[in-house]
Amino acid sequence: MSRRYPDAPLVGIGIVVLRGDEVLLVRRGQPPAMGAWSLPGGGQELGETAEAAARRELFEETGLKVGPLWLAGTVDSIHRDDAGRIEYHYTIIDFAADYAGGEARAGSDVAAIAWVRTAAFEAYGLWDEAVRIIGLARLLQIGRGANPALE
Repeated sequence: MSRRYPDAPLVGIGIVVLRGDEVLLVRRGQPPAMGAWSLPGGGQELGETAEAAARRELFEETGLKVGPLWLAGTVDSIHRDDAGRIEYHYTIIDFAADYAGGEARAGSDVAAIAWVRTAAFEAYGLWDEAVRIIGLARLLQIGRGANPALE
């Protein structure tokens, strides 16, 4: 199925990796969204579970592996062209995980990576929905008994 003017929504997967009071961001190195900072992630492949897709995309883009994942939230990204037709439609399933160690490095379609504190998000031009999902991931992390201020 074509990404542009699809017949149905495409499934995207994102992952919020939390390390203390920082979040892992990637700078996209290829279209779509080339040059934009975002959460690691990408498209789910046929026959792949959502969790497996999150782990694969994280490893491909950053070289990192994480432990348990939890569902942080979902986002619908729908873009219409000037005529009002749906040009892109992604339903994004966002997972979250605590950083488990290792050296993050830019891989596959990523131009750069950064560990970023919440106060610095504005400088990275993050999409409002990414900021919302990161906030939900933090709340769920605290609810799971983790205290990022102590890490």
